[in-house]
Amino acid sequence: MPTERITFAGHDGNQLAARLDLPDGPVLATALFAHCFTCSKDIPAARRIAARLAAMGFAVLRFDFTGLGHSGGEFANTTFTSNVEDLIAAAHYLAGRNMAPALLIGHSLGGAAVLRARAGIPSVKAVVTLGAPADPGHVSHHFTDALPQIEQDGSAEVMLGGRPFRIGKAFVDDIAESALTPAIADLKAALLILHAPLDETVSIDNASDIFLAAKHPKSFVTLDDADHLITRASDAEYAADVIAAWITRYVPLCPPAPPPGAPEGVVRVSEADPSGFLQDIQSGPRHHAVADEPESYGGTDKGMSPYGFVSSGLGACTSMTIRMYARRKRWPLTGITVDVCHNKVHAQDAGLAGEGKIDQFRRKIRLTGPLDSEQRARLLEIADKCPVHRTLEGSAHITTELLPD
Repeated sequence: MPTERITFAGHDGNQLAARLDLPDGPVLATALFAHCFTCSKDIPAARRIAARLAAMGFAVLRFDFTGLGHSGGEFANTTFTSNVEDLIAAAHYLAGRNMAPALLIGHSLGGAAVLRARAGIPSVKAVVTLGAPADPGHVSHHFTDALPQIEQDGSAEVMLGGRPFRIGKAFVDDIAESALTPAIADLKAALLILHAPLDETVSIDNASDIFLAAKHPKSFVTLDDADHLITRASDAEYAADVIAAWITRYVPLCPPAPPPGAPEGVVRVSEADPSGFLQDIQSGPRHHAVADEPESYGGTDKGMSPYGFVSSGLGACTSMTIRMYARRKRWPLTGITVDVCHNKVHAQDAGLAGEGKIDQFRRKIRLTGPLDSEQRARLLEIADKCPVHRTLEGSAHITTELLPD
């Protein structure tokens, strides 16, 4: 997907590093993603969710909070409130590009931040949290042993995720005073809570507290045995799928009408499981499927094979073409089934010149209804005029280009 590397001014004027993931077609809506405590915009969960939404037509802005990742400023001088202000600054930046966000997504402490930030971003219609604490003060358990030194010296260096960070007293005081319940109760947006019951960093009780504090519309979906950072590709893809299905109810995604004669839109195929062959397929904002290979070929058999999709396209197009003709003729055709089989055969076996093997698709068509023999014969001829049939029998030209990372 196209990605812009941008910067914008944060709450204190420091430049914050961001990526704006864009759809290949028109932007139908915009989402703003807030990462977890001491993480960055480039964590796998953020990348996968952004890719899934971009395939639907969303532009997704993910950025590093002040003092983290590639953003300017000092982390030691930040607070939970400053994170909220960074989110509002990001929303203002998007609004300045006529892309005011309709969706906020927050992971862990970022989830708490989007719940608080919603009041300052009036364009938002929906909020999603992933593994979010109901109380920002929850993060202090990461550095409990350092609290006395922070209180005494004003700050202390702590190890978080194997990296050193300096935590200031202002941060500790701010999270202690930042009650979220009023903000959740007055959210004025649809809320989706995603949380893993076995999350060892932020317990499932937090999801319950957020859900009970929120007003409808609100939804909760379990992430089963996912870890807190949603590091497994399958868990991130599942979260992305849930968000994609849920958001269409609350954020309208109405693409503009294509000009006459325009080709169909882009189909995006994204690898969902690098250890196997599972692929995520998105066609426009509403249509999603998965492709895979059988277990005997090293796949997980969670979707049709690529050739299964080709056969499906041929069968569907055949049925549609027959129906269109019968409808125009007002013939009494009551039902159509098309069975398609694919295999490799020698060209000579198919009655064609040549020595090599070719792809053979065998169709078996059943037409129901009081049709006479001439009508049935004519509909069989019409089946061969289906556009996909013509494409497969003709010569297609495929061009390929490598996009920058």
